[in-house]
Amino acid sequence: MQTNILLLGDPRLRKKATTASLPADTQLRREDERLQKALEAFRAEKGFGRAIAAPQIGISKRVIALHLDGKTFSIFNPVITSHSEETFLLWDDCMSFPDLLVKVRRYTSISIVYQDALGREHRWEKPDRSLSELLQHEIDHLDGILAIDRAIDRKSIIYRSVFEETTPYFVRQVD
Repeated sequence: MQTNILLLGDPRLRKKATTASLPADTQLRREDERLQKALEAFRAEKGFGRAIAAPQIGISKRVIALHLDGKTFSIFNPVITSHSEETFLLWDDCMSFPDLLVKVRRYTSISIVYQDALGREHRWEKPDRSLSELLQHEIDHLDGILAIDRAIDRKSIIYRSVFEETTPYFVRQVD
């Protein structure tokens, strides 16, 4: 069974997710498996995507599946504990609007605390800029915030195909 990713406009994307009860029960483990499979299916179909938040498949729980270093795993109930003062601009994309890119500003570095499926607490201290922005994007999803809400201005939402046709023009606009 393929899980559909909710698209821009679906009101479920705007709902703040509830805390995932840990250790994970049978239902949460099934939902987490669906989330990870949705991430892998999207990656196989579109050729991109490093993470997905549970609300993007209609599960209103604070869970994020990540695909990093060739592995897919999930984190539960992540909270940003600190962030750098420095920010940067980037073209952000999202599985809920895969044909669009949005110019947003993100913190250069963040730290988070999260839990694993057994309820054990972990810390992720100041990961690199790429992972920091990814975590900010996904945690926003848990709070019902989409990248388009963070667009720098009205000209900062573009089609992916236009970006790909004139990449140098758009790359000069970000850090």
